[in-house]
Amino acid sequence: MFTRPSRIPSAAEALPGRTEAMPVPDRHFVLNAPLLGPFPGKRQIQFGMGCFWGAEKQFWSLPGVFTTAVGYSGGHTPNPTYREVCSGGTGHTEAVLVVYDPARISLEALLKVFWESHDPTQGMRQGNDSGTQYRSAIYVDGADDLRMAESTRDAFQAALTAAGLGTITTEIKPAGSFYYAEEYHQQYLAKNPDGYCGLGGTGVACPIGVGVRARQ
Repeated sequence: MFTRPSRIPSAAEALPGRTEAMPVPDRHFVLNAPLLGPFPGKRQIQFGMGCFWGAEKQFWSLPGVFTTAVGYSGGHTPNPTYREVCSGGTGHTEAVLVVYDPARISLEALLKVFWESHDPTQGMRQGNDSGTQYRSAIYVDGADDLRMAESTRDAFQAALTAAGLGTITTEIKPAGSFYYAEEYHQQYLAKNPDGYCGLGGTGVACPIGVGVRARQ
């Protein structure tokens, strides 16, 4: 658990980072799929929902998900380290890259899991973990995906309001660079089943379709 600054730094304030990318394992520890693209015929989305260890586990078991990876996204610093991200000096949030087959699972289904698996009303924190790296975020691949994310946000907000809960603070925007996290973070809870997971939802169902898409 880390407590860090609650303000995202500007590009001028952010740590400089480096040109060298983080070494990435060849294969997913659970799915035995590649972690690095290209991923022909697949689509991608990035989710920030608190500690990325538990967040990644939410997605790798879903039918139609091809591969997942954890990393850093939404900020300024190129190729940051975990320590740098936790300092609050990069602007990044801990993120999960989800690569999926749109013929087997819909974006709507992934978004339903996202909304229901964490509390998106907490701002720069998730549970006991606080800091900009724990903010809720969706980084999408294209205008259609942006509209879908915003539509599901509005539907979930209505359900949260009816339940007497707060306002969604999730950052939704087009995806920028995804910087892979260190090897030991990848599929962490599969390698360490008793590891820390602070993920917890609101208990409110997201009122959108379950969306396993029929093959064309």
